[in-house]
Amino acid sequence: MQRFQFKARNEKGVLRRGVVEAASKKVAVEMLRKRDLYIVELHPQNQNNSMMELFNKVKFDDVVNFTRQLATMISAGLSLTDSLNILKAQVPGPFQVKIESILRSVEGGSTFADALKEHEDVFSKVYVALIRAGESAGVLDTILSRLADNLEKQREFRAKTKGALIYPVIVLIGMAIVGVVMMVFVLPKLTSMYQDFNADLPMVTKILMGISNFVAKTWYLAIMVVAGIMYFLKWWRTTEFGALKYDQLMLKLPVFGKIKQMVIVAEFARTLSLLVGAGVPLVDGLKIVQGVVGNQVYSRALKRVATDVEKGNVLAISLAKEEAFPMIVSQMVSAGEQTGKLDEILRRLAIYFETESEHAIKNLSTAMEPIIMVILGLGVGFMIIAIIVPIYNLSNVF
Repeated sequence: MQRFQFKARNEKGVLRRGVVEAASKKVAVEMLRKRDLYIVELHPQNQNNSMMELFNKVKFDDVVNFTRQLATMISAGLSLTDSLNILKAQVPGPFQVKIESILRSVEGGSTFADALKEHEDVFSKVYVALIRAGESAGVLDTILSRLADNLEKQREFRAKTKGALIYPVIVLIGMAIVGVVMMVFVLPKLTSMYQDFNADLPMVTKILMGISNFVAKTWYLAIMVVAGIMYFLKWWRTTEFGALKYDQLMLKLPVFGKIKQMVIVAEFARTLSLLVGAGVPLVDGLKIVQGVVGNQVYSRALKRVATDVEKGNVLAISLAKEEAFPMIVSQMVSAGEQTGKLDEILRRLAIYFETESEHAIKNLSTAMEPIIMVILGLGVGFMIIAIIVPIYNLSNVF
């Protein structure tokens, strides 16, 4: 799909500007004519406008709300095209362009799943697979309702995770800012004063002044080095080797690694439960989940599991072979396979790991508060000893 910028006039002669997505310029012209617009200008959008792309990115919350509203309308008996037409006017501008393109594709004879697949930057592979399954079975309304429930749970879980960590992060950022201000602006002035009086300074003060002088004189180099390291790490993570090593390191971190593991397993269980419940074959479901877990360690493990299941092995045994998955996962999956309620068992697993990860994050946040206060106190004490003691000594001299 390409993006085309256009200027066009409506039937009243009012000039309209905007962006339309289409497979070709000819298709874009047809789409605009169907909207009763008379084209003045039409040309491909500048692909280098990355900042605009960043600001025009569709938010996850918009997708959640769209899915819930669409599920409600389809369940109420409205047709898919009518529902999309109504929703098109209710969503933010960037998302409006996507829905407009999807609507035109559906009106042109494409399935809803195929139309969504053209916008994988907004609708994930799981989303498209579920819609395809719902269309094939004639239960699109049911699938949309389940999908909306799942997305809302994801949103709630993300909000809880961010909320638990926001206080420690704000305190740490504040500490860093205060430290930089002291090093760059305050300490250099005190240094010149101490030099004027030829004061005999404690070792702590000399160390702090040395650090301050280094930071004040080479701050731009420090910024360049940090930016260079960040750019290198970002590039390194795009490589297959770098992504794998980074994800392995994240999982081995004390406390944080365990929480990361629980979050990934919860996401795996919830997504696979939804796919299996919608009638997607197990092997296909594993392949889809493999691409959305967001971790190379688990992605590779699921690839091996999918291959194993495809050969005729049961899912529980295949999962038990992988160290990345806790033993409780294979045990619960085994019970689900024996009772024929795999989707229900996976859903319960997801709830279990979500609850455990929420408790772990909350406990971590609670434990970090006194640790941060101790570190903050030590930093303030160090500053007082290094700055106030020399001033006190000077006052005694005079």
